[in-house]
Amino acid sequence: MSKVAVMFATGFEEVECITVVDLLRRAGVDVRTVSVTGDLYVTASHKVTIKADELIEDHDFDSTDMIVLPGGMPGTVNLGNTKILTDKILEFDQQGKRLAAICAAPTVFGSLNILKGKRACCYPGMEDGLLGAQSTTNKVEKDGNIITSRGVGTAIEFALAIITELVGASKADEIARGIVYR
Repeated sequence: MSKVAVMFATGFEEVECITVVDLLRRAGVDVRTVSVTGDLYVTASHKVTIKADELIEDHDFDSTDMIVLPGGMPGTVNLGNTKILTDKILEFDQQGKRLAAICAAPTVFGSLNILKGKRACCYPGMEDGLLGAQSTTNKVEKDGNIITSRGVGTAIEFALAIITELVGASKADEIARGIVYR
């Protein structure tokens, strides 16, 4: 079973986060929500407080197959300012392990120079943060070990792309049919 860490920072976008967590769990993926704040309770961008499964200091990244960054402001900035997380993102990229980000969060990857030569997408107006990437307006982009997406309106497609990557297209189709998406 694949293991995914979905990162929580103060100001994360609720829909982008919970949609991914929900659909991946429906697909049988072991999803851990991980707080970078030092507190399990994290307040999202629209003042919804959600309890994470664990703190970043306690998460076992060695057994994790993918790190997922939800967008939102100031959540994206807070994720990018979390050194333990950015170090892990760089390590994952160097090892060819999977990374995913939605909305403004792909700019975290851009700031770490791991998008060079890759296709990537993000929230409209944030493209300058995709340093070195070929920016697209597709709803979801997968290039190598990195999946990116544009925002709240693409959260289901983003989650389904992650499921396709980790579990397979047939499972993604099954989940899509089950939620009356396709």
